[in-house]
Amino acid sequence: MGTESYTYMGRSFNEFTINDDSSSSAFSDCNSDRSGEFATTSSQSRRLLISCASENSDDFIRQLVSDLHSSSIEDQKQAAMEIRLLAKNKPENRIKIAKAGAIKPLISLVSSQDLQLQEYGVTAILNLSLCDENKELIASSGAIKPLVRALNSGTSTAKENAACALLRLSQVEENKAAIGRSGAIPLLVNLLETGGIRAKKDASTALYSLCSVKENKMRAVKAGIMKVLVELMADFESNMVDKSAYVVSVLASVPEAKVALVEEGGVPVLVEIVEVGSQRQKEIAAVILLQICEDSVAYRTMVAREGAIPPLVALTQSGTNRAKQKAEKLIELLRQPRSTRSTSEIMIA
Repeated sequence: MGTESYTYMGRSFNEFTINDDSSSSAFSDCNSDRSGEFATTSSQSRRLLISCASENSDDFIRQLVSDLHSSSIEDQKQAAMEIRLLAKNKPENRIKIAKAGAIKPLISLVSSQDLQLQEYGVTAILNLSLCDENKELIASSGAIKPLVRALNSGTSTAKENAACALLRLSQVEENKAAIGRSGAIPLLVNLLETGGIRAKKDASTALYSLCSVKENKMRAVKAGIMKVLVELMADFESNMVDKSAYVVSVLASVPEAKVALVEEGGVPVLVEIVEVGSQRQKEIAAVILLQICEDSVAYRTMVAREGAIPPLVALTQSGTNRAKQKAEKLIELLRQPRSTRSTSEIMIA
């Protein structure tokens, strides 16, 4: 079976091999807002068509930015909606809109008490953040805290799009810690637990990105993320097994996350995935089991007692090349004498 490299947000998953029939990526793409067109009156529809079709839109963009400062909430909504559409449908407009000065007034809308206006502002910021050149400007203009507030108290669409916008901003490495310090992690964990399928995908993708930073891993563990991830991994109908497992694999580099994973019943769930999951799921489950067993005799005993060795042996025969390597190494660990304790086990004693 062939090996296919898996790349997400510029990071290569050389630990994992994707070798199943699914063409969908493990995470939400967040390429643009996926909400339906906002309701408009017939007279406004003409302006929307102009905003999407005009080839000479600079003057129109400047007028829209001016309208964002209007004292009329309806004018602000209309301007934000049209900016959102311009940025969604024409990538080249994202830089034009930012250069026209739209970002700061849009951030002000994200802080609006009017939930619809807030949603429009969040969605416009999301679409502008798809341009790499805009990410630093959006963050430096003060967007992070308002986006976190929208993640807390906005409409369901605003929460989803705020998660996506924070994901895009987190692609600038120095923004990751700032986003974590602003309180985003517990809110994303809550969205992962309580949101619909799109919200879960968006939250897991944002958490995966943000938790490459150690301090955010700790925040996620303290927010109870392992309970949520284990429950999602255990539900094969959730379409979240892969996504949750990838987040677990990022978190498992810190001892506290390993302890939480075991305490929340993660070991039997991972063993079951190795036994009955897809090729990709089996591989990532084997990787996680190896992560938790490498420095802990107690965890090796626990994994072996869950009956992991037979499905791991099967994985060495039929898995992907990477899965075979991980399974072989894990089997070797599980068969080692268990008479000594490692320093990491003191945490669970």
